[in-house]
Amino acid sequence: MEATRPIIQMIGVEKSFGRQKVLDGVDLDVAEGKTTVIVGASGEGKSVIIKHMLGLLRPDRGRILFDGRDITRMKTRELRRVRLNFGVLFQGVALFDSMNIYDNVALPLRERTRLPEDEVRRIVREKLAMMDLEGVEEKYPAQLSGGMQKRAGLARALVLDPKVVFFDEPTTGLDVKRSTEIYRLFYRAQQQLGYTAVIVSHDAPKIFKLADYVALVAGGKVQACLPPEEFQLSSNPYVKDFIESTMGTIYDTDEFREGMMPL
Repeated sequence: MEATRPIIQMIGVEKSFGRQKVLDGVDLDVAEGKTTVIVGASGEGKSVIIKHMLGLLRPDRGRILFDGRDITRMKTRELRRVRLNFGVLFQGVALFDSMNIYDNVALPLRERTRLPEDEVRRIVREKLAMMDLEGVEEKYPAQLSGGMQKRAGLARALVLDPKVVFFDEPTTGLDVKRSTEIYRLFYRAQQQLGYTAVIVSHDAPKIFKLADYVALVAGGKVQACLPPEEFQLSSNPYVKDFIESTMGTIYDTDEFREGMMPL
């Protein structure tokens, strides 16, 4: 795999909540334009890592760089500007029940830009079409299936054309078929838009088929961050234990990706 520059870097990040130390010197580079999947057992701090990258949490020690700039030293206004580069899809989706799908997706454009409404409409329809959601603009979240709500949430996350999109357990609550459909949409959207993706997921080994890099969090650290094929063959004891407990077999990542390429 060709070398790419890191768009996000975590350097020696430590974080405790009371007496519980969750992150104990995390080092992680997120490669620009690639998909980094963060895995690990429940309670190891995967979501805490994403919240640090977003600037929602500040580390007790260490640095977090976005495009070479340390966000841990930024004031609130500067950090808000940086966050314009980020899109987020959390597991709860967080669509507003009182708004229809059009207004949910349009909300970031209306709050953060001064675009005329006809341009807002063009962008919203473009992103909904990318998520196979044509014709749902007037529906409300409660009228959509769980999978459609996830796709609407992703349309909203992409509406500002962010450089980095964060996904925290994006297929929670979906069955295997719907989860696979969502992952295929993720792949297609990234291929079209070229954003960097950071995904926290429990869906190993299926999620590996989307990954350019897999980062394992255990013992408060990132124990390895490797391409999926190398990850599955790693001699690192933490990685071996994770593979034995969750995976079982080697998967053909390239074959899966070819199957997901747009026609």
